[in-house]
Amino acid sequence: MTPRKYNSSPQDLTSSVVSGVLVIDKPVGITSHDVVQIVRRGTGIRRAGHTGTLDPRASGVLVVLIGPAVRLSEFVSASDKRYQATLRLGTATDTYDAEGTVTQTTSPEDITEEQFEEALKQFVGEIEQVPPPYSAVKVKGRKAYELSRKGQKVELPPRKINVYSLELLEWVPPEAVVDVYCSSGTYVRSLAHDVGKVLGCGAHLVELRRTKSGQFTLRDAVPLRKLRDAFLTGDWYKYLIPAAEALDWPSKVLNSDEVEMVRFGRRLPADPETETHNGMIRAITEQGDLVALLRLEKNEDGTAEWQPAKVFFQS
Repeated sequence: MTPRKYNSSPQDLTSSVVSGVLVIDKPVGITSHDVVQIVRRGTGIRRAGHTGTLDPRASGVLVVLIGPAVRLSEFVSASDKRYQATLRLGTATDTYDAEGTVTQTTSPEDITEEQFEEALKQFVGEIEQVPPPYSAVKVKGRKAYELSRKGQKVELPPRKINVYSLELLEWVPPEAVVDVYCSSGTYVRSLAHDVGKVLGCGAHLVELRRTKSGQFTLRDAVPLRKLRDAFLTGDWYKYLIPAAEALDWPSKVLNSDEVEMVRFGRRLPADPETETHNGMIRAITEQGDLVALLRLEKNEDGTAEWQPAKVFFQS
């Protein structure tokens, strides 16, 4: 599904508060926070945030929520991700990428394509993964990379993640390009490092491009350079996707009376067999604006109701 976009300036929209999604193709060399700052300056809207960090060396899909849509962050951030990753065999580093100090060097010339693909299979499914010591994971209130940079040994507990598929796209030893489809919270750097351990030759990540975040792909993304030009010309809104499109969840269209009920936190009757996303749906107006996120609540008598969980629509 191609997300719809606004075809008029935010000032012409029914809501007086601009709320929506900018899907940006982040270039290599800047942080995700840098991109958010550019969006804040360009739109004049301070309330903005990304939904999944990309390292400075990584590029690709970065979803930025602006205005009241930032309240969707916890749900958008939890969406699955897809990457194109380039691994280099024969060298392991302490950061698990090309910026780190080399910790192991072993010739990978005896590693075959078949052996590499067999190693990948060990990391498909629900697995436990240890985040890199140079990561933003907090240890006793401090970020792991801060402690690692001071020479302190960091031991992080493993986390459960889901790797839905690992597909070898290119085999050009000592490098391999892999398509990674995984759950939120997966560290592709750790995957590269762990694959190297299984093969016995060591490996690290040399290039990473996020090709999908949730329902948004590179096809939906605007290059940052083009977006900055649009900020200067004042027509950046043409890249703004309505907040209702931020989540690819089942939806319920509300009539005007139901909109008013939900606005004031009142429940709506529901079919207990209605399709939901983890028990929740989007509620939208007949014009397609996001009203609220509704949670399905089942009663003891077998009936069910929609409980407003987050309300967005103002008027």
